[in-house]
Amino acid sequence: MLKKLVFLGTGGTIAGMASSAGDNVGYKAAQVGVDQLLAAIPTLALAVGDWAVAFEQVAQVDSKDMGWAQWRALAQRVQHQTSQTDVAALIITHGTDTLEETAFFLSQVLPAAVQSKPVVLTCAMRPASSLTPDGPQNVLDAVAVARSVHARGVLAVCAGTVHSARDVQKVHPYRHNAFDSGDAGPLAYVEEGVVRWLHACPVAEPTGTTVSISNLTTAAWPRVEIVLNHAGASGAIVRALCAPPADGDPVVRGIVVAGTGNGTIHQDLEAALRGAQQRGIRVMRTTRCALGCVVAGTSEHKWPPSIALSPVKARIALMLDLMAGH
Repeated sequence: MLKKLVFLGTGGTIAGMASSAGDNVGYKAAQVGVDQLLAAIPTLALAVGDWAVAFEQVAQVDSKDMGWAQWRALAQRVQHQTSQTDVAALIITHGTDTLEETAFFLSQVLPAAVQSKPVVLTCAMRPASSLTPDGPQNVLDAVAVARSVHARGVLAVCAGTVHSARDVQKVHPYRHNAFDSGDAGPLAYVEEGVVRWLHACPVAEPTGTTVSISNLTTAAWPRVEIVLNHAGASGAIVRALCAPPADGDPVVRGIVVAGTGNGTIHQDLEAALRGAQQRGIRVMRTTRCALGCVVAGTSEHKWPPSIALSPVKARIALMLDLMAGH
């Protein structure tokens, strides 16, 4: 059976345009459709080889504006496409700002059976109108990964580097190589169209939640906020979050605190978080450090640390946990 590679477009810088080819900052994201994006890569047919190609515009947003509606639609389309017997792999074109969040979200809600196929997110740090756009090469690298017999699960590809959904983080606001996998390191490198694997792709594991893609409705999303610990931190923000919400705003269900160092929290902020917990608000502890994770001590802490998750990914994990009724 002929294999099919499906591209799902969501917008982002990779689909951005500026009035000047020399402007790599003042562009407007999500201006080019995924069909135009692919048509502008002359060597794409060669990279795809004997596989068939299909594409679909799932969303068209600047990824800083990515929200629950887009995530729900994307998850549904990924599940639908990967369930087709002739579809061998998916590539999602995405903005860089929230790519790590989308990748982690998909890795948590997609069934393990779906993740036996590669779902590859790729992006660009320069708009399509740039004198030196990086999007076309990133797409070609994503194709090489998607076609690799060793690829599976949700992956991210940027600047010739392959990352897992759990570990990928955006670490630079401007350079082409803007992503890193921290202590875990990358899974592979793409070199002249050949994938050099360093580690095996993670095997999809049960998430521990009962959340399915079919019930990811906008109304079901619990509100979880992130607060940051720092010198002189107070509990003012937490107390404001605990106050009765304005008309139409959802009640806060959870708070992720990005602690200093090994998840430490200023005493004033800690007192406010204790008050929030007494109101029934779930609290999860992380670290604002870019590398490593909160190491649990011998004595039990008031709030559980995230298991090696960044604050933004811990927020997603807590939201899904709340949706599952835990």
